[in-house]
Amino acid sequence: MSVEHSLLGKDTQYPTEYQPDILFPIARAQSRAAYAEIPGIYQGKDWWHIFEISWLNAQGIPQVAIGRMCLDASSEFLIESKSLKLYFNSLNFTRFDAQQDFVARVEKDLSAAAQSTVQLELYAVDALQCHEAQGICLDQLTPLQLSTHPDASLLRLDTEHNGQISEHLLYSHLLRSNCPVTGQPDWGTVFIRYKGEKPCYDSILAYIISFRQHSGFHEQCVEQIYADLWRMLQPEQLMVYAAYTRRGGLDINPCRVSDFAWMPKPIRLARQ
Repeated sequence: MSVEHSLLGKDTQYPTEYQPDILFPIARAQSRAAYAEIPGIYQGKDWWHIFEISWLNAQGIPQVAIGRMCLDASSEFLIESKSLKLYFNSLNFTRFDAQQDFVARVEKDLSAAAQSTVQLELYAVDALQCHEAQGICLDQLTPLQLSTHPDASLLRLDTEHNGQISEHLLYSHLLRSNCPVTGQPDWGTVFIRYKGEKPCYDSILAYIISFRQHSGFHEQCVEQIYADLWRMLQPEQLMVYAAYTRRGGLDINPCRVSDFAWMPKPIRLARQ
């Protein structure tokens, strides 16, 4: 089914009984068709933080936790976010003998929806650490050209360093895009690790800013950024990781890498 048939943007009743069939998978294939030849477009992880997790223990007493969910980028499907929120709400009044039973049930249901292994790690509500962004922040630069929609032609190499191979870790807090169904804005910090001829930093910032009116799911935006950087700058290695801010009790953090040796550990930023 297409995303137009999902619950996004529609008034819904929050379930009070366990409802695994509310999960809505979205095929990745269509959005990836234009990037099929890009090395690493299927490599990486989608990390989700779920801040509204609750269930009942064997005595009927509510339990709460924060969850970090991990889905492999090679999965055939991603899971639509509102359906995931409603699914977790449907577990609020379900009893489990132990926390590991809750985790096992969730992993089974989500793996079936994504048709790929999903892992869930639970944290106490005050135990999920916040991290500071690492690398060179691009946000104080002044791009020479701006666009209102993604424009890969903005990307260019630094001509003063022709032929010199170097490694760069860059980030920007200025990533903004829109939900393709509801039109609601999505905000995020994007990290780029890059090895190759030195890129022009202000051109990368201009490119990131060009997403401000773009409609796309988080995972699709990250894959487009990754693919455009790969095509236009032709690096030897590349990693793109976006830490999106929370909406509806969830934040989504997709990462794509050309080499699994560059796979970062998941983080949580202060804005999330």
